[in-house]
Amino acid sequence: MRYRNLGHSGLKLSVVGLGSWLTYGSAVDASTARACVLRAWERGVNFIDTANVYARGAAEEALGPILKELDRDSLVLATKVYFTMGDRPNERGLSRKHVRDQIHHSLRRLQVDYVDLYQCHRYDVETPLEETCEVMNDLVRSGKILYWGVSEWNADQIIAAVTLCRARGWAVPVSNQPQYSALWRRVEERVLPVCEQYGLGNVVWSPLAMGILTGKYLDAKNPPPGTRAAGAGKEMMEDYFTQSRLDAVQELVPVAKRANCSLAQLALAWCLRQPSVTSTIVGATKIEHVDDNVAAADLDLDPSIFAEMDRILVPVTATEAYLA
Repeated sequence: MRYRNLGHSGLKLSVVGLGSWLTYGSAVDASTARACVLRAWERGVNFIDTANVYARGAAEEALGPILKELDRDSLVLATKVYFTMGDRPNERGLSRKHVRDQIHHSLRRLQVDYVDLYQCHRYDVETPLEETCEVMNDLVRSGKILYWGVSEWNADQIIAAVTLCRARGWAVPVSNQPQYSALWRRVEERVLPVCEQYGLGNVVWSPLAMGILTGKYLDAKNPPPGTRAAGAGKEMMEDYFTQSRLDAVQELVPVAKRANCSLAQLALAWCLRQPSVTSTIVGATKIEHVDDNVAAADLDLDPSIFAEMDRILVPVTATEAYLA
């Protein structure tokens, strides 16, 4: 495993992290979740990412007992806040009240005293940026969180937050969590350069394009039973799931063979070629998934491999995608 600093901070994350969206606490049973987390830890993964909204708190609850088996001092634990967590008017967003309420709920579910990275899951247009930045600073000062970051904020929102925090002497955001893959590149134009300029590291989600870049899908009309595209995740993948993209991914098979790696490893290495990407967040429902994904951390690929990937994929790269 290799590790990179999270932006300009001193915090080091494994370049492959373990995510829990649509898996732990929902589609994956407790014993499998435990096996995957422990295997990832054994293979050097120190970064585990979740969110309060994943399975409406059940993902955090599923992780809580498992985390007790890990060395807390070595673990980098991340969760998020923003999305609706109840029916009452203050149970969503980035207001001081909702953020403070939710960090306490997350700490209880995760069974920890603090989280290493607390992320604003979206930008809240209904709450003053000053209010959000100040409460994040307060949580840092109180020790309930060590660092804070954002997820799916645009370049101007990131600049505004960093500039405000610097002016007030508050803890600045150190991370951004955007969707990023060889099939979804919108952040390359402005977000990634701004993050690099302002000192934020990117911990990217869906680096495998919701599984499409693993090559397991061949026919857009008949996805394999039990896969995300055949079940509840089908709507989330509509912008990705076209036959032209599936065919293009199959063209990557000989490229991966030349690189002596799997398609999934190739896709993760493609993301990690970016210096502004600190870690790739990948889910796992089987131990074999963990082993395959983690192996991408050790790849040193010739730039010509990435150039060939771009030649094949750029013509079918998605211009829009589901954001969650």
